[in-house]
Amino acid sequence: MKERTLSIIKPDGVARSLIGEVIKRFEQAGFKIVAMKMVHMTKKEAEGFYAVHKERPFFESLTIFMSSGPAVVMVLEAEDVIAGNRELMGATNYKEAAEGTIRSEFATDIEKNVVHGSDSPETAAFEIAYFFNALELVGGS
Repeated sequence: MKERTLSIIKPDGVARSLIGEVIKRFEQAGFKIVAMKMVHMTKKEAEGFYAVHKERPFFESLTIFMSSGPAVVMVLEAEDVIAGNRELMGATNYKEAAEGTIRSEFATDIEKNVVHGSDSPETAAFEIAYFFNALELVGGS
């Protein structure tokens, strides 16, 4: 079944000029980009996006990092794209990420791990709506 997921090239990926490399990998994996834009979240916006982690010890440093510079947010569409994107990204802890994944090749620490991807259809729906309205999404799913 075709589904959609949110993907973010985090501020570290943008700063290190990895946008093209990450997008190339998404396209080579067969993911269709149905929406994309560059944003620079405020700390408050980052806190809203990561509200699910509010009680976690890393919340403060994560929201500071995610509001530290521009990020590229996009909506990817494909069969089982959530699982496929998570496999392509690799484990959140880049030291545990499989060889050849985005995080294994480009991450520099557990927060500066270049990319974010939704972990479930419910999360994807929230995350996509956080950044995009219906008019910004191209094509049908």
